[in-house]
Amino acid sequence: MTTFQLTTCRLRPWREGDEESLSRHASNRNIWNNVRDFFPYPYTIRDAHSWVRSNRSYQNPTNLAIEVDGVAVGNIGFTIKDDIYRYNAEIGYWLGEEYWGRGIMSEAIPVMVDYIFKNFQVNRIYACVLEGNTASMRVLEQSGFRPEAVLRKAAVKNNQPMDEHIFSLLREEYTGPGRG
Repeated sequence: MTTFQLTTCRLRPWREGDEESLSRHASNRNIWNNVRDFFPYPYTIRDAHSWVRSNRSYQNPTNLAIEVDGVAVGNIGFTIKDDIYRYNAEIGYWLGEEYWGRGIMSEAIPVMVDYIFKNFQVNRIYACVLEGNTASMRVLEQSGFRPEAVLRKAAVKNNQPMDEHIFSLLREEYTGPGRG
């Protein structure tokens, strides 16, 4: 089973019973303002059931629940791209607002990066961050990601054009556990 016990949290597959906590923590406008629009707001119990159902059957999961004190309070995951981008994985994450500033993502991102590089045929992991989300930019840089580009006014959130900041980490630059 793909489970990682960290100092601040545990990363583990989503499971039945996570729905109420998922809905409670995800249904937050401050989270929604920093994620893609396909992330529902408000985040209903029905949305949570659908998410858990779609993410609990993988042998090598691509989304893991972030658990604190036995409760799912966030998600970290990735999507492997296709066609000419097939060796790229886009990483994404969110965390319940009451858990911000506790170092959870600083610990979770490097563990997920290590998991991706060890288990998937990926040469590059990247993240897209909307302008203004400086905490996310900072945690990516602390995790070894490099600022790669700013796509000017490339995204629209809350009907406002926004810059999208791209951060990346290449396999050849990766210095995680047992490397370099």
